[in-house]
Amino acid sequence: MNELDFSFENSPWELFLSGKREGDRISAAHFLTLLEQETEDAVEDAFAALDERKLMLDVSDLPVKQYTGQAALRLRQEAEIAEKALDVSGLNPTDPLRLYLEEIREMPRQTDEKALADRVAQGDQRAAEQLMHQGLHRVVEIVPEFVGYGVLMMDLLQEGGLALWQAIQVPEGDYLTRRDRAIRAAMAKAVTLQARANGVGQKMRQALEDYRAVDERLLAELGRNATLEEIALELHMTPEDAETVRKVLEDARMLQQATAPKEEEASEEEQAVEDTAYFQMRQRISELLSVLPEEDAKLLTLRFGLEKGLPMSPEDTGKALGLTVDQVLQREAKALAMLREEK
Repeated sequence: MNELDFSFENSPWELFLSGKREGDRISAAHFLTLLEQETEDAVEDAFAALDERKLMLDVSDLPVKQYTGQAALRLRQEAEIAEKALDVSGLNPTDPLRLYLEEIREMPRQTDEKALADRVAQGDQRAAEQLMHQGLHRVVEIVPEFVGYGVLMMDLLQEGGLALWQAIQVPEGDYLTRRDRAIRAAMAKAVTLQARANGVGQKMRQALEDYRAVDERLLAELGRNATLEEIALELHMTPEDAETVRKVLEDARMLQQATAPKEEEASEEEQAVEDTAYFQMRQRISELLSVLPEEDAKLLTLRFGLEKGLPMSPEDTGKALGLTVDQVLQREAKALAMLREEK
C-alpha cells in the first residue's frame, strides 16, 4: 500500500499569531484581513488560538458609528448612552436594557472577590453564584468600551456574562485578571465577527491596496515620501483612518518578510513590486548615502526603511531624531536634491 504524504501549510492567521507573545494586543482590522478567505470553522479556530495564547483583539481600528438597517436607530441611541456613563433614564421604563442595568446596579457589591474565588476553587458553588453576581457589575463597567461597533448592548452584556461564568468555573491564575480578560475577549469577538459579517476584512484589504498604490504614485510625483495627510487626502479619508491603514500595512509587510522563503527566487509579482518607483528610489539612495552628512544619511535611512525594510513617517522620524515634521521634510528634500546632483 502506497504511503500518502500530506503536507499542510500554516494559514496566514496562524503565521501571524506565531510571532506574537502572550498578552499582546492584535489589530482586529488586520486580523479580519487574514480571516477573509477562511471558513467559519477556521474562524472559530482562530479565536480559540487567541484565547489559548492570551492575545487580545484591539477593536479600536474597526469602523464605528456607521449604522445601517433596522437596528441603526437603536445602535445610535446606545452609543449616546455609553458616552453618558450608561445613563438609561431616556429609555422607556419597560425597556429590557434599562431594566437589566437598573437590576445590576441594585445588587450589593462585595469588595473581597478574591476570597470568593478561593472558595470557588475549593468547590463551593454557592460562592460561584455570589461571584457571578459581583462580576456582572464588572461586565457593565466594561461594556462601554465595545459599544458603537454595530453590536447591540444587550448582546454584548450577554456575551460578557457567559465569559464571566466560564472564567469563574475554570480557576487559573489571578481571578480578577482572568475575569477582565475573558469579558473583554468575548465582547471583542462579538464586535469582530459583526465586522466580518459587514465585509470589513474585504474593505480593509482594498484600503491597503489603495494606500500602497497612492503612496508609490506620490513618491514618484513628489520625489519624497508623502505625508500621512497627503495620502489621506488622495484616498478621501481622515488622517486617523489613513494611520490605521498604514499600521495594518506595516504589519502585513513584516509578516510577509518574516515568512518569505530565504533562497527562493522572486516571483513575477514580487519582481513587479521591486520594479516600482518606491523600491527604485530606495536602491538609488542606498548606493549614494555615503556622499551625505551622517545625520542626513540617518534621516533618509529611517524615512525609506533602508535598515528594516519599513519606511517611517515624518512624525516618527522626527521623534527618533529630535526634529519637527517640517524640519524632517526640509532636510529630506535637500538631501534628495544632493543625491540627484551626485547621480
